Amino acid sequence: MTAVLWFSVALLGAGASAARFELARFAQQSGASALGATLVVNIAGSFALGALTGAGVSGDALLLTGTSALGSFTTFSAWMEGSRRLGEQRGGGPLAASVALSLCAGLTAALLGRGLGALIT
Repeated sequence: MTAVLWFSVALLGAGASAARFELARFAQQSGASALGATLVVNIAGSFALGALTGAGVSGDALLLTGTSALGSFTTFSAWMEGSRRLGEQRGGGPLAASVALSLCAGLTAALLGRGLGALIT
């Protein structure tokens, strides 16, 4: 990879991380819990990644948009930490429901995004 591509990966990753922070902050100000805000961010990222895939984005463009930007935008670690805390505070039932909701919503969003991406190409 060229130096320009590496720089672009870093720049897009930083910008996407800031966008994640702002979207999560907005979701929390709108009444969502921290785990709920993470869910909103991850669903949005899943939808966007599905749209990229459906549109046939590949190569360096996919590296920049999918891996760098959306990889930095979504947050697996915050989801897992929030899920761990939920399990400690409320037990296994709410934890299992939260994990199932997150996985199903993310997959659904990705499929919807993929369909939309395929339509716009």
